[in-house]
Amino acid sequence: MLIAVDFDGTIVEHRYPSIGKEIPFAIDTLKKLQEERHRLILWTVREGELLEEAVAWCRERGLEFYAVNRDYPEEQPQDENFTRKLKVDIFIDDRNLGGLPDWGIIYQMVRSNKTFREVYDGNSVSPEEGRHKKRWFF
Repeated sequence: MLIAVDFDGTIVEHRYPSIGKEIPFAIDTLKKLQEERHRLILWTVREGELLEEAVAWCRERGLEFYAVNRDYPEEQPQDENFTRKLKVDIFIDDRNLGGLPDWGIIYQMVRSNKTFREVYDGNSVSPEEGRHKKRWFF
């Protein structure tokens, strides 16, 4: 899949224009998705130096994006068909309706191609089954 990922509030806590602390498991989950051959696009309002800082922050943690704020690396804003509206399979963004699920749920949704409800309900445990242990990658 081609996946667009927001930065502030999604990979890191909101501290714009500064870079906040990493949201737990964000980088690990994104790197795992890349290992599984998904292409990641960083999709953020950051531009110029602020964008370069975000890309460098991710790179220092071993996360390289397929493209940044565009559909493919070679695309240029002056291209005839350029638009900031990406043509991707999934957007991972804290501004989603209902907010950002934790990164374990996000991973399971992408991996199994299921909705939030399908994954969340599948992880539910009845009181009779005892306490549910949180798993990040199954």
